[in-house]
Amino acid sequence: MMPLVSAHSSQLEPFVRSIACLFPAVKPNGEMQFLHNCGGFSGACLWRVEAMNGWLCLRAWPPRQSLDDHLSTVHHLMEKARAAGLSFVPTVERLSTGETFVLQFDRFWDMTQWMPGRADFHAAPYPHRLARACGALAHLHQTWKPTLPSAFPCPAIRRRSQKCQEWADLVAMGWRPAYLREPEDPCSATAKRAWSLLQIWMNKLPAMLAPWKERKVPVQPCHCDLWHDHVHFEHDEVVALLDYGSVKTDHVAVDLARLLGSMAGDDQALWAAGLAGYRMVRPLVAEEETLVHVLDRTGTVLALATWLKWLYYEARIFPDREAVARRLAGLVNRVESWT
Repeated sequence: MMPLVSAHSSQLEPFVRSIACLFPAVKPNGEMQFLHNCGGFSGACLWRVEAMNGWLCLRAWPPRQSLDDHLSTVHHLMEKARAAGLSFVPTVERLSTGETFVLQFDRFWDMTQWMPGRADFHAAPYPHRLARACGALAHLHQTWKPTLPSAFPCPAIRRRSQKCQEWADLVAMGWRPAYLREPEDPCSATAKRAWSLLQIWMNKLPAMLAPWKERKVPVQPCHCDLWHDHVHFEHDEVVALLDYGSVKTDHVAVDLARLLGSMAGDDQALWAAGLAGYRMVRPLVAEEETLVHVLDRTGTVLALATWLKWLYYEARIFPDREAVARRLAGLVNRVESWT
């Protein structure tokens, strides 16, 4: 099969339709719309597919080893949330065999409910809307809370410490970004600003992370990629939390940091509203709120490092480099405001 991201929709349709029709809920010969990566950067591809009753979302997951075990976990947690009455979590469709995914053309595929609403918080950044988004997240966390609690050093802190070391090793080798020519590359100018910021901030991260490296905290399943574009509203109501592909065991602070950082930035009033909305559903002790702030700031700086590595060390290809430039600019603007 031709590469999904670069292929024309008409070339893909016969292959994709044959996969979509493996799911009984799909309407035979129904409408199908290729959405490419729908604004994401993971390498997944999406289709909006007509169903017997409404619309579904067909996803071709990016190539990855052992994805079957991961998808089984993801789908189990999504179904658990739906069973608990969380209508903002998409339903997971099943094949006639009862499975929730299939391996075809070297990719895993699944089908979920097409969710309503729009990711429009930045167009209407009101405190009560953010409170409701954080409240929805708290309900998700409560649903996924294990019966028997467990405590370990925070996995997100360990991941950040590892990324700091990897960056330090890369720079020690003498690597520097080889920027592409402007204006052909919309990322170059912002990437140069990011590199300058990283000379300052990467040296600060180890001290910020150190107090948390061995401290044991409660862990449970977390979304781990809940940001602005994954939260859909209809007017002021949260109608969808999307994209569960990064689910892993962590502390709930990792989700709050990602959500509040992307939606509220450094607006303290919005942060207060979001945390209050979360606390209305699930308690947060002072230590956990401190951890949210640590994960937000360190995660934002490391996101800059990750983008520079992807663009200029690994030379990853992104179909919409303008969208990458916008994402990078948002991160750079935020970190620049701290200095």
